[in-house]
Amino acid sequence: MGYGFKIILEGDYACFTRPEMKVERVSYDVPTPGALEGLLKSVYWKPSIRYVIDRIVVFNPIDFISIRRNEVKDTVSFAKMKKSANGQFDDPSIYTSECRSQRSSVVLKNVRYGVAFHFELTGLKNEDETEDAEKKHYNIIKRRLENGQHFRTPCLGCSEFPVRKIEPVEEFDLTQIAPEILASGDVDLGFMLYRMNFRDGGIPTNGDWENPKFSDCADAVYYRPHMVGGVIDVAKYTAGTVC
Repeated sequence: MGYGFKIILEGDYACFTRPEMKVERVSYDVPTPGALEGLLKSVYWKPSIRYVIDRIVVFNPIDFISIRRNEVKDTVSFAKMKKSANGQFDDPSIYTSECRSQRSSVVLKNVRYGVAFHFELTGLKNEDETEDAEKKHYNIIKRRLENGQHFRTPCLGCSEFPVRKIEPVEEFDLTQIAPEILASGDVDLGFMLYRMNFRDGGIPTNGDWENPKFSDCADAVYYRPHMVGGVIDVAKYTAGTVC
């Protein structure tokens, strides 16, 4: 195991979408490890490291809220954009009054999670990588977490639900777990999405890191965790997973 961290995440809303819900967004009861990995990549990411989620602590009661939103169902036509760039007028604009539809979502509210994670080296290096690369990455991640730095807004499952606070801690104070969560005991969370594994392995398919092109092909990896007293031991349930 590489260098490890513990952080507290807080947010007003969160949505860790169940993939079996094809039209409307419905959140899992707890975060998926893949969503948390994506959140951490918003703070710091390099091709030479990958994040591994070890433990998730659910502090607040699991509380859902149903919301309805107006969404645009169409996308900008690339063909029209190309014609316009070549001087042939073909309006590529999207008029929301004509292609707007209402969508319903069932999301979590008032969430607070503890996340224990570490990073591992992928073996992908550039000419600037040194022998103490692992220590260098650790110090950068630590500094960015402490200073609240990120290169894009970290979100809780969906970009519409940004993280309100990220706080690095030495240890989790398990006495702060809500009584309702503690009273639930051992909860079987059922089959959950662990993460999406992209077949390109994070390596550009064109071999060009300056102007990379990545594959959109990915395979879903599932796991079946239990939440015991508010704590999900992710490492325990993924010990036999080959990713």
